[in-house]
This record gives sequence, structure tokens and C-alpha cells, in this order.
Amino acid sequence: MTATLEVTDLRKQFAIGRPAIDGVSFVVPAGEIVVLLGPSGCGKTTILRCVAGLEHPTSGDISIAGRVVSSPKRGILVPPRSRDLGMVFQSYAVWPHMTVRQNVIYPLKHRKFTRAEANRKVDEVLELVGLLEYAERSVVALSGGQMQRVALARSIVYRPQLLLLDEPLSNLDAKLRLRLRDDLRVILKQTGMTALYVTHDQAEAVVLGDRIGVMRDGKLLQIGTPDQIYNRPADLFVANFTGATNELAGTLVERNGEFGVVDFGGGQRAQAALLHPLTSGEKVRIALRPENIAIGKEDGANSFTARVVDRRYQGTQTVYDIDLFGHRLEVLELGTAARHQVGAQTPICLPRDACWAYRDSGPSSYD
Repeated sequence: MTATLEVTDLRKQFAIGRPAIDGVSFVVPAGEIVVLLGPSGCGKTTILRCVAGLEHPTSGDISIAGRVVSSPKRGILVPPRSRDLGMVFQSYAVWPHMTVRQNVIYPLKHRKFTRAEANRKVDEVLELVGLLEYAERSVVALSGGQMQRVALARSIVYRPQLLLLDEPLSNLDAKLRLRLRDDLRVILKQTGMTALYVTHDQAEAVVLGDRIGVMRDGKLLQIGTPDQIYNRPADLFVANFTGATNELAGTLVERNGEFGVVDFGGGQRAQAALLHPLTSGEKVRIALRPENIAIGKEDGANSFTARVVDRRYQGTQTVYDIDLFGHRLEVLELGTAARHQVGAQTPICLPRDACWAYRDSGPSSYD
């Protein structure tokens, strides 16, 4: 039976330095997959370990299926074994002296199942993860991707209320990682399991998550659907971290509802979407994704001429570095032909919906 996970005002302070977790709150409804995304050291794995009971929070509450499992203020700390959860780690953590079946059946040995029931459950979960034909094989004879499937099967065979996954694909090679990433969401959705998944990989987060929470320095900056995170980032850091790596600095000179006119100096102006509550005269930074800049096209508003200063042909796409208003921007153009020469002047268009304006708080938030 899957369950809702509730994390309320969670804080974890180690002996020195800033808090590893700083007042984080979120809810994972039953059957939903929430991905915590952020750079190394942002606190995402510490949250996972607090939910698991492997780390003790300084303050805040954690509830699973409406039952408080951690609340320092109330003196509640349920041990990990009593939280009815499964966990998949970066390392496969399989027992090398056992077969696939022996690894997966192990969690059932201390639960009230007959041998026949246990074997039936093992067969079901091995079929789900695509390893039924390998049931009697030693795990050391498997590939890395297959061993991680064994670890996943072992974590879900007893149908825990909650599944925690700590960067489970990071030790796989690129091809295996892509294949298992796509399969993992299907597997989790077939089980209907509630899952909290930790990663620093944006593509992983988008493929796997029903919702994504972006973290930095122990704080949860934004949580929303992949579409919300990618198309309405809450701040400049979220925009940068999820791929909007181009920035232009300017001044907001006019606003009209959700859009405004930004002056970049030298008489150059463009329309932008205002994702912060901004007023005329404020300094702003525009965040732009390389794939959202249209190169070789003019389309009325927000059309300019730029100079190509470098290009990198990548087979199915070409990445250009362009000079615009004295700023170097990266542009990605799909297609198997590199159409623009280095040194050439070319028209570009910056779609106003894809120009996100944020209050300028100094150097880039991503630095």
C-alpha cells in the first residue's frame, strides 16, 4: 500500500557551516514520483537520509502515511526498519555470493510469507524489471544495469509504502543509464509506488518526475511539474541550472502585464517575460536557453543582427557562439548541416516568451 510523504520545515545542522537542510517543506502524494534536483552539496541526499531515518534532523517533521516518523520537538524518531520503506543506492549493494532470486527474496524471509508466496512475489517483480530469465544466475555474472535492476527488485518486492532512490543510475555507463532511466519510470508507475528520487541530472529529473524540486544551499527554491520548472523557472538559479545558461543584463523601461521592454544600452531593446514582480527602472537579467534563440530568422519584435564567433558541429545539431550587444551567447540549431559561417553576420530572433527577466542581484546566481 503506497502512502503520502509529508516533510514540514525540515532542518539539519551539522557541527559547523551553514545548515545542510534549511527549512524545507514539500508533500509527495501517494503514487507520485518527486525528484529532488540540484548540484552536489545542496542537501538533497541529506533530505533522503532523514526520510529514511539514517540521519537525524535538527528540527521539523516527517510523516509517512499520516504517521509522524521524525519530530525532534516531540521526541519522535522511528527507526529505519519500522518506517516501511525501500531504498536504492548509487552502488548496487547486492550480495555477490547469492543468485538473483536469493538477493530478491531476502527481504521476504523476515515477513510472514510462505515459501510459495515469496517465490511468486519474486517471480512477479523479476518479470516487472525484466530479469525473470536470470533468476538462478549469480549476480556477479550480470551487467551493471542488471545489478541495479536486482537492487530495485529487492527494494519493491515487499511493496513498501515509500521508495527512496539516491542517484541509482550514476554508476552506469551512458547507454545503460538512458535505457534504465526510461524503464524506471514505467516500473514505478506499474507498481503505483510513492517515490522520492535524488539526482543532479536534469534529463533524469524530467523523464522520471511527476514533479521536480530544485535545491540550492539547503533550500528548496521551486517545486513543480517538469513543464513549470523548465518554462517558468522561479529564479535565475533555477533557470541557469535547468539549461537557460545565456544571460543578458539590462534595465526594465516599460511593463505591460506579464511582459516588459528591457533596454540593453546602445539603443537596443527587447521584450521579455517578467517572472519577478518588477517595476520600471529596475536592473534585470534575462535568462535564455540556447535552443530557444532562432538563428538565421527575423520575426519582427526582438529581431537583431549578431556575429558568429565560433561553431561546434555535433552531427544532428550545431552549437554556435554569437556576439550580441557585446555579449557572448550560445545558440543551438537542430539539423545535420552547419548553416552559418564563423565571422558572418546573421539575423537572430529572441522569442519574448523565452526571454525570462529576473531582478538583477549582482553576479550570476549560478556562479
